[in-house]
Amino acid sequence: MEKRTGYLKMKGNPLTLLGRELKVGEKAPEFQALTQDLQPFSLSDTAGKLRVVSVVPSIDTPVCDAQTRFFNQDASKFPDVAILSISVDLPFAIKRYCAAQGIENLTTLSDHKALDFGSKYGFVIEELRLLSRGVIVIDKDDVIRYIQYVPNVEDAPDFDSALAAVKALS
Repeated sequence: MEKRTGYLKMKGNPLTLLGRELKVGEKAPEFQALTQDLQPFSLSDTAGKLRVVSVVPSIDTPVCDAQTRFFNQDASKFPDVAILSISVDLPFAIKRYCAAQGIENLTTLSDHKALDFGSKYGFVIEELRLLSRGVIVIDKDDVIRYIQYVPNVEDAPDFDSALAAVKALS
């Protein structure tokens, strides 16, 4: 598997990303993850829809919580857009978090089992076995129209650019 260095940092320390960096215009890879109810989920489950994939290291951290809340709130503004949030948190933790925080307008997914999403989309942090932070917008034909790999794990993604991509495709 490809290793990418020199891009990602956490608390000033360099980290290694596993998997190839995807680019705008590429076909979005199919992936398998689990829902909070332990059901299998794949990208094709949302076929024919515009998708926003919010990638977070762990939902129980302040920036990840803010990112998840942002997309949960904005999901209601785009009823024809599938908003997905993915981390390596266990499905049980995701379910507890969503219930406690009122997260109900997006689909939360766990990549903990096989890191299938993270490996195919290039978001796996080798040293931590977590996903890095980012946002991907995938059109109805499964083409990546926007992708951001956030270079500092502690920073939020560029919400305005991600929403501009969604609005341009809606």
